[in-house]
Amino acid sequence: MVLTALAVSGCCASFTKEVIVTPQAPAAIGPYSQAVKSGNLLFLSGQIAIDPRTNQFVAGSVEDQTRRVLENLKAVLNANGMTLEHVVSTTIFLTDMNDFVKVNAVYGTFFKDKPPARATVGVSGLPKGALVEISAIAAR
Repeated sequence: MVLTALAVSGCCASFTKEVIVTPQAPAAIGPYSQAVKSGNLLFLSGQIAIDPRTNQFVAGSVEDQTRRVLENLKAVLNANGMTLEHVVSTTIFLTDMNDFVKVNAVYGTFFKDKPPARATVGVSGLPKGALVEISAIAAR
């Protein structure tokens, strides 16, 4: 579902910005959008392991949290008629870099063929005590 749209025309180019919102993914817990579409690109905000049905954080193993995060990203992609195959880049934030191998194992089940470019960053903390957060960029 597209919530709002903004079009700005300049002398040489046009710019569009659409905010993508779906109840199939957790509602934003701050002043940001689940995703923003501009041209053929979709910029997905970082997701943590929040269950969209309950809006509650899903505590558990880093593997469980990674699965929930990737399911949330899939839901936002689907709201824009896209799939994980459209993802060209992801950024993974981990509170413990020792979880890198565990996250990779789950991540690989979602991105089997032609995985996107990726960066993984160790951080000191994430919202709600999450162990992992993932953001993405998708393209048509």
